[in-house]
Amino acid sequence: MGMAVEILLIEDDAKTALYVTEGLQTHGHVVRWAPTGQDGLIQARSAHNDVVIVDRMLPGLDGLTLVQRLRGEGSDVPILFLTTMSGLDDRVEGLNAGADDYLTKPFAISELLARVNAVTRRSHRLGAGQNTRLRVGTLEMDLLARTVTREGQAVDLQPQEFRLLEYLVLNAGRTVTRTMLLENVWELSFDPQTNIVESHMSRLRSKVDRGFAREMIHTVRGAGYVIRAD
Repeated sequence: MGMAVEILLIEDDAKTALYVTEGLQTHGHVVRWAPTGQDGLIQARSAHNDVVIVDRMLPGLDGLTLVQRLRGEGSDVPILFLTTMSGLDDRVEGLNAGADDYLTKPFAISELLARVNAVTRRSHRLGAGQNTRLRVGTLEMDLLARTVTREGQAVDLQPQEFRLLEYLVLNAGRTVTRTMLLENVWELSFDPQTNIVESHMSRLRSKVDRGFAREMIHTVRGAGYVIRAD
C-alpha cells in the first residue's frame, strides 16, 4: 500500500464516477468528483491534485479541450484520459493534447490503479541526490525546472515527451528498444498494440531536431532508437 494519492475525477456519468471513486477510495486514495468539464477545470486550477482523471466525452467543455487548456496554462499534473473511443486516432489525439495515459472503457479498477500508481511514481521519481541536469552534445535538460534547450534555444515539450527524452538521454549512445520505452517511460509491462511509442517519438524528434543541421535522435532499424551528440 503506497501513500494516499489525491485524485480529481472529471466524469459526467454518475455510475462510472461512483465505481471509480469507491474503487480508488478502497485503496486509500482521496477522490474529488467534478461532474462537468467547467467544474473540473475550476477544481483542477484551485486545489492540489496528484492525478487528474478526465472523461473524454464531457458535456459543455469536453475532455480534450480541458486538457489542452490545463497544459496551455503550464500545469504539469499527471492526466489520465478515460475514453469509450477505442479508435487509435482518438488515443493519439488525447496524448497529443497532453494526457499522460488513457484507459478505454470498460476497465477494471485494478488496471486504473496500476495506471494511477505509474503516473504518480513518474512524477515523484525526481528525489534527492539525483543529478538534476543532463546533457548530450548541445542538448541540456533541467529535470527540476523541467526545461530543455538545444544550442541555448528552448525546446517546448509535453510531460510525456520530456520523460521520453530523459530516458533517451540517460541512455545516450545506447540503443533503447520499444519494449524498454514501454516499460520505463509508460510503465507498461505489456504491449498496448498501439503506436504510442512511435507517435510520441516522431513528435519528440520534430521538436528536438527540426531546424538544426544534424539530427540527434536516430532510428536503429529493427532495434529501436538512440540519441547521440550532434
